[in-house]
Amino acid sequence: MGASQLFTHADSLHADALHADAPHADAPVVGIIGLGYVGLPTALALLESGVRVIGLDADERRLAAIRAYDVDLLAADHARLRRHVPGERFLLTSDPARLRAAETVVICVPTPVDDHLVPDLRALEGACATAVEQAVPGQALVLTSTSYVGTTRDLLLRPLAARGLTVPQDVSVAYAPERIDPGNAAHTQDSTPRVIGGVSPECTRRAADVLRRTGACVHEVLSPEAAEMTKLLENTFRAVNIALANEFATICGELGLEAIEVIEAAATKPYGFMAFFPGPGVGGHCIPCDPHYLLWQLRERRVASPLIDAAMTAIATRPHQVVRRAREVLADGGTALRGARILVVGVAYKPGVADVRESPSIEILGELAEAGAEVAFSDPLVAELAVSTQLLRAEQNPGELTWDLIVIHSVHPLLDLSWVPDRVPVLDTTYRLQDFKRRAVV
Repeated sequence: MGASQLFTHADSLHADALHADAPHADAPVVGIIGLGYVGLPTALALLESGVRVIGLDADERRLAAIRAYDVDLLAADHARLRRHVPGERFLLTSDPARLRAAETVVICVPTPVDDHLVPDLRALEGACATAVEQAVPGQALVLTSTSYVGTTRDLLLRPLAARGLTVPQDVSVAYAPERIDPGNAAHTQDSTPRVIGGVSPECTRRAADVLRRTGACVHEVLSPEAAEMTKLLENTFRAVNIALANEFATICGELGLEAIEVIEAAATKPYGFMAFFPGPGVGGHCIPCDPHYLLWQLRERRVASPLIDAAMTAIATRPHQVVRRAREVLADGGTALRGARILVVGVAYKPGVADVRESPSIEILGELAEAGAEVAFSDPLVAELAVSTQLLRAEQNPGELTWDLIVIHSVHPLLDLSWVPDRVPVLDTTYRLQDFKRRAVV
């Protein structure tokens, strides 16, 4: 099939999918592969800028949830969603062929790690293969998922070449790491600069023309590899400093000091210090996963990275430290861990979201249960949670039940904890709740 035939087919798809006779028919068309915590806000930002969007997701349940507005978004993005769904400029589909109507395709799929902390590339490989399979001459492909250095060339450039499509002559390719902070209205996508590295200056320009619609500004680097390493540096930096904050929290506890007081005091220095805060561990789609893509690549090359290794080990073992401390707090009150009734408050990986991916709460609840405790949780944003081999459902009225220990894991905005009895010991993994009479920290 020649280029003219490909575009004819794409145009017919476009007319069917996005109402080519509509008032916005001359607006650019962008395809989004993956409508999760990154892809959906990206699609909404593009829609707000006047772009037409083809949103592709293989999960029909996710598409149904979007159509029903049953998705975890900031309030501003929920308003955007209601403006554009249903709408003539936003096609929700599970049909990859629809991507052939797009001028630009943006890949936004998760890059987790497995139980052995080895990168799980299945979703990314599948999404890139789809983009390559559906690519048409003149299209631009932009990868945003965090991965190892060289991913863009391995999963896009080489497969495109195998199809007979040359970059940048036939297709543009660039990498532009996502920088979305779920649930944080202070750091919105449209106020955060985008880093973009194309295979050529023209590739960078084409990606920038689209993505500057979603961000405050664009910072160009000279290659996809530089942009890939930028994202790995950002999240490795955060991981190392969170590990340091946890270690300092333990030191403060040994010396009878409040860790948050010390960190906030240090943060008054206007240079040379950035505040990071301790907690029960690290969850979500970035910090517990992304540095392992770098470590995995370095191990293959037999390159040592002792500081990053130590930080990620400390992060991985943090939930176990919470369980160990829970055992100590119970023992101080004369209660054994086996048979103890323990409630974990807040199981999302961070306040303000319903996301439990990689949440330390899952490991904490699982380890407590394996030690013989009777575990439960409460969270206004999470209805149920898979822990080991059981499915726990959120306690709706925890104040009406009896507990031997309450573990505060994450505190959502406006969460009321006034029901916590004074007689029950509280393990405060946030280090911020000093009003409980029987409070302990990790």
